Amino acid sequence: MARVHAGIDEIHSKYDCLLGANLHATLPVDRHVLIKRIRIWVNANGFITPLNRMALLNFNAGAPARWRFFAPAGNGRSVEIELVMDMLKDTNTTLIRLIRPKDRCSSGEELPEEYPVRLTVRFDIEDRNFHWETQRNESAEHHFNQHIRQTDSPAGFHFSPASERQLSVWTDNGQYHSAPEWTQGIPHPVEQSRGQTGHGDAFSPGWFEIPMGTGETVHLVATAELKDPDQHSIAHFVDARLQHHETLLAKANLDGNDRWGRQLLKALDAFVVKRDDGRTVIAGYPWFLDWGRDSLIVARGMLSGGMIDEVVKLLKVFGRFESHGTLPNTIHGANASNRDTSDAPLWYGVLSEETAVIKGDSFYQMEVDDGGKTIQEVLFRIANGILSGTPNGIHMDQESGLVWSPSHFTWMDTNYPAGTPREGYPIEIQALWIRLLQLLNTLYSANEEASIPYYMKPLKGTWQDCLKLAKRSFDQLFWIEEKGWPADVLLASEGTPAKKALRDQALRSNCLWAVSLGCMDGQKARSTVSAARKCLVIPGALRSLAPIPVIPHLPIYGKNGDLLNDPTFPYWGRYEGEEDTRRKPAYHNGTAWLWTFPTFCEALAEAWKTDPKAKDAALDYLASMSHFWIEGCSGQLPEVVDGDAPHQQRGCDAQAWSVSEALRVWTKINRAQKITLKTK
Repeated sequence: MARVHAGIDEIHSKYDCLLGANLHATLPVDRHVLIKRIRIWVNANGFITPLNRMALLNFNAGAPARWRFFAPAGNGRSVEIELVMDMLKDTNTTLIRLIRPKDRCSSGEELPEEYPVRLTVRFDIEDRNFHWETQRNESAEHHFNQHIRQTDSPAGFHFSPASERQLSVWTDNGQYHSAPEWTQGIPHPVEQSRGQTGHGDAFSPGWFEIPMGTGETVHLVATAELKDPDQHSIAHFVDARLQHHETLLAKANLDGNDRWGRQLLKALDAFVVKRDDGRTVIAGYPWFLDWGRDSLIVARGMLSGGMIDEVVKLLKVFGRFESHGTLPNTIHGANASNRDTSDAPLWYGVLSEETAVIKGDSFYQMEVDDGGKTIQEVLFRIANGILSGTPNGIHMDQESGLVWSPSHFTWMDTNYPAGTPREGYPIEIQALWIRLLQLLNTLYSANEEASIPYYMKPLKGTWQDCLKLAKRSFDQLFWIEEKGWPADVLLASEGTPAKKALRDQALRSNCLWAVSLGCMDGQKARSTVSAARKCLVIPGALRSLAPIPVIPHLPIYGKNGDLLNDPTFPYWGRYEGEEDTRRKPAYHNGTAWLWTFPTFCEALAEAWKTDPKAKDAALDYLASMSHFWIEGCSGQLPEVVDGDAPHQQRGCDAQAWSVSEALRVWTKINRAQKITLKTK
């Protein structure tokens, strides 16, 4: 990971880094910060200028990222320096190209060639987990001094603090001078605003002296790999990235004029990573790893972007993780023991169904492991696990056919305190369950009775009976006529049947999945979408809770039993401050999310399915997400924004499902419009 600002020397957070290495060879693990930042000065004919935001002429996030700087050289003369930066794909290597263009000067007269221009470059390094901080002390000083050595060919330094990690930094043209220095108290205002440690320290072992003649190009290489990149990779890293993007776009079959779709696809590519011989998704940068729910939702957008092979590999990875009807919630390296999720297994069903539409029904027979378990078997094991009750407590209520979910098991998953426990029968879980039952009934019915594998048979009744019961119960129990929208959840403790549950009448974004997944249509769908438009929609995002009183009340208690919110009006419009007392109560209680906003757009088009203006409106709404593209993390979409104006960006500044859902719904509606036009 490289998380670098347009002001290239700026640090706003402990997660900012020039090189945050993934030190496991085959699995996503916590990134390890080895280089915090780069600092560069230009000496142009004796005039020294730091390359910072003040000297910045232009910035483009790429990838590769590009900076263009201006440096005065006296007597109305100046020089320009271009900097291009990228990470080599699938490696812990950051490459930097420095260029002094010829015959280009944005201000004044170009400094003649005979006058010297040199760059001074320092790398500030660390050696820490990306969740931690570096603090200068005697132990830290010894640690860095003991493990740094200068290299002469190529010129640079090598840092080897342990057998499992090392860092090499060098240049292909210049000198390196050992001159250790510490920078202390580097502000981390993002962490400061969250009630965390608001500063950190960094060590610089020395500096590079790089002559820059007119028209010259110099490279700096920073790698945590055992083997340095070869000269071809260094010389052609820009071309390699552009070629990768061209291949990506060709597979996606996007319209050449679809600039927004093409941007989304390139942004999405940054989250798709290896997990052993398969694929998975980093949920968000800078701090998330791969999550079950997130990966499966993101993969729906990957399908829309033509990443079919990657999705198949991802389904195989998570199919191997299936156990007794459960899938992992979060994954830390090889540890998939956290299974606190009721929706991840159900999203597996949706993704499998959508993949089979592209690959054909034979896809269901694809094996996911060496034992011969197939995609189809995974799906039926998930459903039978729910019928009988999974080890983590998820089960089907026999009277209603609906699925009971433990506290904090949905995507609204905060815990300690549980800001949105949603214990009982959450609406999107039922929509996903009904969708899975429809698929299983179809797959089961396609087989001759005598040839049906054992795992396809339901533990109780028939799949068709389960489906009819669940649909009937959904229609009877969720709709609130006086509100004009369905209950968010039928609140019930474990063992309480859905018919005796208490309707949670809060208006939340979850109701829209009932429309987009096909459980609700007609006037009920239109009424639900209209309510969401009125109370949940903000520019480019969707509030997680409407700013209106709730029934029943939602009290949130802290560690000491203190009441943290107003139970009658739990809407919290700003996601800021200390985590357990401020941010957790706000996270799903008013904070606006980008990933749910495309679902609103999709539901809008579905609710008025026969009206072409609805599709136009949905695309217009969806396009309102584009303003985030040039704010915050340029070229990406954030996780959340404040529910209250001015809707400041919060959370992860590059979130996978924000991008993927925008791409999925954008391409879905655009393609539907083209089909409609062709048939007229």
